[in-house]
Amino acid sequence: MVSFIVRRLLVSVLILVAASFLMYMMVAYSADPLQDLRDSNSPNKVQLINARIQLLDLDVPPPLRWILWLGGVARCVIPFANSCDLGSTISNALVVDILPQALASTVQLVTLALVLAIVLGVMIGIVTALRQYSGLDNTVTFISFFLYSLPAFLVAVLLKEFVAIGFNDFLRDPVISGVALAVIGIIVGVILQSLLGGDRRRRLIVFGLSGGMTVGILLVMLATNWFHDPGLGPVTVTVLIAAIALGTTSLAAGLHNRRALLTAGINGALAIIAYFVLQPLFDVSSAGTLLILALATIAVGLISGFLVGGYDRGQNMRVGVITAVLSGGVVLLDRFMQSWGALAAATNGRPIATVGSSTPGLSGDVWLTGLDTYTHLALPTIALLLISFAGYTRYSRAGMLEVLSLDYVRTARAKGIPERTVIMRHAFRNMLIPITTLIAFDVGALLGGAIITETVFAIPGMGYLFNAGLRRGDVNPVMGYFVVIAAMAILFNFLADLAYAGLDPRVRIR
Repeated sequence: MVSFIVRRLLVSVLILVAASFLMYMMVAYSADPLQDLRDSNSPNKVQLINARIQLLDLDVPPPLRWILWLGGVARCVIPFANSCDLGSTISNALVVDILPQALASTVQLVTLALVLAIVLGVMIGIVTALRQYSGLDNTVTFISFFLYSLPAFLVAVLLKEFVAIGFNDFLRDPVISGVALAVIGIIVGVILQSLLGGDRRRRLIVFGLSGGMTVGILLVMLATNWFHDPGLGPVTVTVLIAAIALGTTSLAAGLHNRRALLTAGINGALAIIAYFVLQPLFDVSSAGTLLILALATIAVGLISGFLVGGYDRGQNMRVGVITAVLSGGVVLLDRFMQSWGALAAATNGRPIATVGSSTPGLSGDVWLTGLDTYTHLALPTIALLLISFAGYTRYSRAGMLEVLSLDYVRTARAKGIPERTVIMRHAFRNMLIPITTLIAFDVGALLGGAIITETVFAIPGMGYLFNAGLRRGDVNPVMGYFVVIAAMAILFNFLADLAYAGLDPRVRIR
């Protein structure tokens, strides 16, 4: 293991050095960083040009400048030296100062999109593999490839036009016509009957019930003015938490497993109690308080699963953590929704933002500012999610179909093992191996910033930094971007290699 890590580190350093040289040369020779000053009519143009030449060492040939830059980068790896030097931008800003801000904006943007793309893509990929060549499979395949083929800028513009502008206009006077209600009910009914499957009678029942309930819920929301003052409320929170507990147990252990069901029930009950008990604390909470509550939630899930015990403590602990985290998310969602009215008032009735990462001048508690951040990131997150969704769906479907055709799966079924156990314990783990590779590549790529998405939504992330530096011939911020992205790509590919050993016992790290 140690020799493997050392070899990978040495090879990675050599790759980084060689790639950085090529990148530096291409950027340095691609544009003139003095062009804007040469075209200006400023009376002190000569002094400004000389100052920039001295600031960026432009009188030094690019290969020698790369060596100077490499020396500054080398100081970044010296622990506790605080001497990292990635150079300055054309506007005389230190790259080490602006890089963390850009990286934070990008991480904030892509994290939720990546997690949702992985979770939804893998789940839907598994379902379509189990329902191969069905109407659901064909529909998901068509939608996946359609979304994958859409240009990123087109997705972003469509979201701004129909989701942001259209929904903000709807919030001024929330009215849904009878035709729209019928169409929404039909769409929901078609989707749910496709997911649940069964014979024609079962499909018709699911279609009718789900469509009717959807229309009824929308009518209640309109009658209670829910769109102006949204919230889940105690009843909805209780129902959702109960559904989470049952669903988690069913997928992870099976409803016949009483210890897992007890673990989920304990965590669900604690979440419902916390919903009522913590409301006064929420009113004075800060980000630190929420972090402490999140850690406590995870701890409660692990401890409850361990104490309930049984022959499979690990399984019970997973059930406990998943139930606790998802139930806690429902409680937090309800509290964030209570700040919707204040946000709508602060944004002149247009809470869904189309540009930036926050509303200028907005101040308030952690709930108001957090909700403002979510509404700003909603559209770019959806754009990135739609683009990444197809890849995970296709890989998951193909991987599951391949695993299900293997001998050990047929043997497990021949032994009479329940189908849920065959899928979740035998097939799912091996299906994750190709997904691991895809995730490793995606993390590095997304941390590089979604250049088009960040540009359309005016988010000052890594992609925006790279694009601005490239257009002006500003080599130092471009190289700072390169260092972060190259290091992240190498790191996550290394972690993927280690993950293979955990997923596949045949793989050994030597």
